[in-house]
Amino acid sequence: MIDTFLVADKTVVSAKGDGPTVDVSGAAGRVFLLTLEITKIIEQESLEVSIHGSADGAAWGAKPVVAFSQKFYCGQSPLLLDLTAHPDVKFVRAHWDVARWGRGTETPMFEFGVRLKEIPADVLRAATAEAKALA
Repeated sequence: MIDTFLVADKTVVSAKGDGPTVDVSGAAGRVFLLTLEITKIIEQESLEVSIHGSADGAAWGAKPVVAFSQKFYCGQSPLLLDLTAHPDVKFVRAHWDVARWGRGTETPMFEFGVRLKEIPADVLRAATAEAKALA
């Protein structure tokens, strides 16, 4: 079962960038839980994190497979990464953009991490069944 970081915990960034390539081809399922955790920021700035997929780990799609909403504050944000509609994707990586405005230094600063955790098939089936029962 895959349980790793797309951006290492407490990574400090001040410019846009990309995380390391992570091989998800060995995953038993194609559904993952992403958790973005922002631990430090400065005021008047934003962080945008998206996840891109690749078939070979070298050529990356221009459009993300999934993206977190724009963030301005510390905290945790979960997001479901469902690759069942993307059977060609064998590798994923995080991309981030940062912006800063207002007074003070113009250089943004974020400390954050993005965790990728495979959702076991039995847990996914149980959650799907429960959601259908509640609908």
